[in-house]
Amino acid sequence: MSSSDAWLVVGLGNPGPKYAGTRHNIGAMVVSHLAARSGAAFKAARRRRADVAETHVGGPPSVRAVLAVPRSYMNESGGPVAALSDFYKTPAERLVVVHDELDLPFGALRIKRGGGDNGHNGLRSIRASLGTGEYIRVRVGIGRPPGRMDAAAYVLKPFSAGERRDLEFEVDRAADAVEAVVADGLSYAQNHFNA
Repeated sequence: MSSSDAWLVVGLGNPGPKYAGTRHNIGAMVVSHLAARSGAAFKAARRRRADVAETHVGGPPSVRAVLAVPRSYMNESGGPVAALSDFYKTPAERLVVVHDELDLPFGALRIKRGGGDNGHNGLRSIRASLGTGEYIRVRVGIGRPPGRMDAAAYVLKPFSAGERRDLEFEVDRAADAVEAVVADGLSYAQNHFNA
């Protein structure tokens, strides 16, 4: 794949089976779903500390995309994202980061370019490594923790039984949103998914 015109789509999460079904990993779930949808297989890019699948999304015509899930922990996401951006020569305007969002209820989805990190350690790490926060974010709502539960503990918990019933639909819809960003542009995707 010629890398100069490819999009880079990164799904944030924590590695390993212990974290696989947790709220903090919904970004990785969405990107894994995108890969499965396009029939692309992930391969280990060890030097960039990520699993990577090169594919086409959207269309017709389809658009080239590199799907990636960092192998680092969430608070170290910036290293792999910067290494991938450098390797594929991807500018910030063609970088999409899919992540969990505490400030949106479960089932809500927002797409935006730039903005603050809002306490999200993965986004903070990416900003520090890239030197900019002006990439596109697909923010997938996971809701606030109940009562006085610590947010850091909440994001590492599995989805509730009620949430799990709708999780497949929400992951599929977020994957649709990513495809819309890449294939149809940011404005189109925001108009269709920021409802």
